[in-house]
Amino acid sequence: MIQRKFGWTGVDVPIIGQGTWMIDGDSEVESRALQTLRLGLDLGMNHIDTAEMYGEGHVEELVGEAIAGRRDEIFLVSKVLPSNASYDGTLKACERSLKRLKTDWLDLYLLHWRGSYPLSETMRAMEKLVAEGLVKYIGVSNFDVEDLVEAEQVLQTEQIACNQVLYNLRDRGIEPRLLPYCSKKRIAVVGYAPFGHGNFPSPSSREGKLLIEIGRRHNRTPKQVALTYLTRHPSTFTIPKTTRLERVKENSGGVGWQLTEDEVNMIDRAFPVPPPGTPLGVI
Repeated sequence: MIQRKFGWTGVDVPIIGQGTWMIDGDSEVESRALQTLRLGLDLGMNHIDTAEMYGEGHVEELVGEAIAGRRDEIFLVSKVLPSNASYDGTLKACERSLKRLKTDWLDLYLLHWRGSYPLSETMRAMEKLVAEGLVKYIGVSNFDVEDLVEAEQVLQTEQIACNQVLYNLRDRGIEPRLLPYCSKKRIAVVGYAPFGHGNFPSPSSREGKLLIEIGRRHNRTPKQVALTYLTRHPSTFTIPKTTRLERVKENSGGVGWQLTEDEVNMIDRAFPVPPPGTPLGVI
C-alpha cells in the first residue's frame, strides 16, 4: 500500500485506510467485518479509523479484536463525541476508548464534530492526553476553516494534525477553501465516505459510464477511479468502509497509479465543485 507523510507529523500513513462506521451487526456480519479488517491489514491498509459513537462503543471492541497482536503495525484513530467533550469528559472518553480497543495509546484522537462545549476545554484535555502519552496526535472532524482556526488558536502546546471530513465525487465542498488552508498549514485531510452514502453513480448513469470508461483504460473499477481521484492531492487520505473481502481488495487498488490530466478534467466536469459559501457537507 502506498503511503505518504501525514501532514506535519512526518509519519508515513497509508493513503487508503479502513473506516469502521456501521460494521457491527449480528454474529455473521461481525465475523465478516473482522476478517475484512484483518485482510485490509495484510494488504497494508493499517490506518484504522473508529469512534466511541460507532455502535455505542461496540465497534471499538471489534477493532480491538481485529488488531490484537498487531497493534504496533496500526495507525489507530478514534473520536470523542461532542456530548462528552468537556475537559473531564474528554479525558474519561479517551480512557474508555483505550479500554475497549485494548491498547495503551491512540495514534490520533479527534473531536468528532463541534458541539456545545468550548473548544478550549476539549483542546486542553487533548493536550493533557498527549502529555501523558495516551495520544500521539490530536485533530478534529467535520470542521470548516473558521472552526479549525479557532481550534488552532486555543491550543497551547500541540498542533492540529488532521481534519477528517466528508469527501467524495458528489461532495467536493472541501476543495475551494478548506483543502488549500489545510495544505498550507500541513494538516492532513482524511476524507470519509469516499463512495458517498448509498449514492455512488450507477453504471447506467452518465457519470457512472464515464467512471467505467476511465477505469477500462487503466484496467481499474469505477470505485478505484474515484479513490485515485480523491487522493490526487498530496494532503489527502481516505478511509472507505467495507465488510466484504472482495471490496477491501478492490479498495487497496485505489492508489499506485495515475489518472491523466484529461481524465481528471472530465471527472471535474462531471462532478462539479459546489458554489462558494456552500456549507461543509456532513453525514
